[in-house]
Amino acid sequence: MTVHNEDDQALIEAVRRYCAEVLVPAAAEIDETSRSATCHLGSLAEMGLMGLNIPEAYGGLGLRPTALFDAVALIASACGSTASMITAHWLATDSILYGGDEAQRHRYLTGAADKSIGAFALTEPGAGSNPADMKTRAVREGNFYRITGTKHFISNAAEAAFIVVYAKTDPAAGARGISAFVVDPKAGGVRFGSPERTMGLRGGHVFEVSIDCLVAEEDRLGSEGSGFRTALKVLDGGRVEIAACAVGIAEAALGAAIEWAKQRKIGGEPIAGFQGLQWMFADMATDIEAARLLGMAAATKREAGERYSRESSMAKLFASEMVGRVTDKAIQIHGGYGYTRDLPLERYARDARIFRIYEGSSEIQRNIIARTILG
Repeated sequence: MTVHNEDDQALIEAVRRYCAEVLVPAAAEIDETSRSATCHLGSLAEMGLMGLNIPEAYGGLGLRPTALFDAVALIASACGSTASMITAHWLATDSILYGGDEAQRHRYLTGAADKSIGAFALTEPGAGSNPADMKTRAVREGNFYRITGTKHFISNAAEAAFIVVYAKTDPAAGARGISAFVVDPKAGGVRFGSPERTMGLRGGHVFEVSIDCLVAEEDRLGSEGSGFRTALKVLDGGRVEIAACAVGIAEAALGAAIEWAKQRKIGGEPIAGFQGLQWMFADMATDIEAARLLGMAAATKREAGERYSRESSMAKLFASEMVGRVTDKAIQIHGGYGYTRDLPLERYARDARIFRIYEGSSEIQRNIIARTILG
């Protein structure tokens, strides 16, 4: 159990109550109907949860990364779709926090800490694992840039007040030619497809985004060519948050399995007394604790201002693989009931499956870790 200071712990307890009272009762219906998790935007903003990652100077709560990890885990354990929506929003706000200047931070982050939801547009149909292959272009026209291209699997896009779009200002420079821009989707030239029909996280809507718009030079984040460095820094934090989501869903699955095993009887005895199941519970709990410790190690380095790319990749890799094992065991413990849609187990398994893919697939994380080990 992580020890937090008094203020952080009080906020975490408030998040815990909010999850139990608001998110848990709505989670199954959101999944069943694919209703957008932005239905919670008002109450999330009122709680300050949209700005947990934003410093107080820009209107946020400035929660320390270690406490942020536990808060995200709680939200994910209650509703994976809501956790997906919020953490995708943080990718956009972190882009501005890391890549923007003071004027841009004050202009965009104050609203983002309240009710203005953001989107992070990096992935393209042909450029997911390697953003350097992106085709989206930003060509200077006087004091503006014309941005043209297509982004894919962009969370929150059609519902966002602003979208941070990554585009190449110098195609010949590869990754070093990528720049970042804040785009107002209501200013024209931005079109959205229908929400993708996803396997899980059905309330965390993702979209294809077609862009042909003009963006003012003042809405470029940082210098030309600095966008890729910003994106890498943002993704380091995002991977820790994915690890937290995985821990949260795994904890929910474990809790459900424990409750079931204590109540379900065979031959008049609770199945929790069977050694075979006890070993499954031991493995599940150990897996979750290992994932939490890896996540906290990355969050601790982040909190100290140290580089944590390897730690974030390790945390994301292990946690995203772990939650698959834990949710599968939880379904097995429930038997045929676990396979039904009357219980949340199958939703946990579906929601968790994407964690091995986005924010860099498990294979990409292994490449990153190997590079840091081999130099």
